[in-house]
Amino acid sequence: MSTAVPTSHYLRCAGYELHTTEWGAADAPVVIAWHGLARTGRDMDELARHLSPRYRVICPDTLGRGLSQWSSKPAQEYCLAFYARMAADLFNALKIERAHWVGTSMGGAIGTVCAGGLIEPQLQSRIVSLTLNDNAPELASAAIDRIRAYAGNPPAFDTVLELEAFFRQVYQPYGWLSDAQWRHLTETSTRRLPDGRVTPHYDPAMVQQFTAHPDDYRIWDHYDQIQVPVLCLRGTESDLVLPETVKTMTTRGPGAVGRLQLIEVPGCGHAPALNVPAQLSLVSNFIDAAQAAAAKI
Repeated sequence: MSTAVPTSHYLRCAGYELHTTEWGAADAPVVIAWHGLARTGRDMDELARHLSPRYRVICPDTLGRGLSQWSSKPAQEYCLAFYARMAADLFNALKIERAHWVGTSMGGAIGTVCAGGLIEPQLQSRIVSLTLNDNAPELASAAIDRIRAYAGNPPAFDTVLELEAFFRQVYQPYGWLSDAQWRHLTETSTRRLPDGRVTPHYDPAMVQQFTAHPDDYRIWDHYDQIQVPVLCLRGTESDLVLPETVKTMTTRGPGAVGRLQLIEVPGCGHAPALNVPAQLSLVSNFIDAAQAAAAKI
């Protein structure tokens, strides 16, 4: 029987406390739902709720985000290789043998390096399918500069409503969200500063990934090693995942052997919020098909 609300958990991964929320039955097939760069695992609540009648859905807060611990070595540890190490520890701590991976933006990149197996070989055979939500093995540099500009200098406001207005502006490319969903997004990604103001709930030093690891998101070599079905959802107005990059994906790695599905999501840029029935069905149908195929092996 699935749970209607998530349970909260704290694990020790790669030497840090990692927070996760979980949905669904403990003995159900597992889905790892990993959020984007400056977000938290609670962004995946709508997807997790949708999947929870059939799957155990685990939504981590990345190191330095949400309720997870912040890095003591930001230049070294805010990078895909360290996030993959934490993911491997997460799998081991929870005794996860196999899991589907859904990743938005950065979460998709983490999934790519995990499924590729070049950094954490133990994970390659344990990931059953990979959903990339507006993520690709190469990202547009202009869009990275835009994200780095706002993520590296998070604003602070006197009130939560002012912060919500900021989120509504900066995340407008997510597409349609109801008022209740905007409020949920705000309340699950807000922290209060010592002076009483509120700001987004992440460590600003996480932006050092772009300065200390400038090529961290050029991961074609990892993509080329993926051996499982891949679904790539691209917001039709995305400035991060360019059409020419998506075209190249069809000729390499899983794309070259017919394991890649590409779907354009209308009304969205970077990245679809995975919060409306049409988007949720795209993901769940893909996972259901991958789960059925894996069960026959």
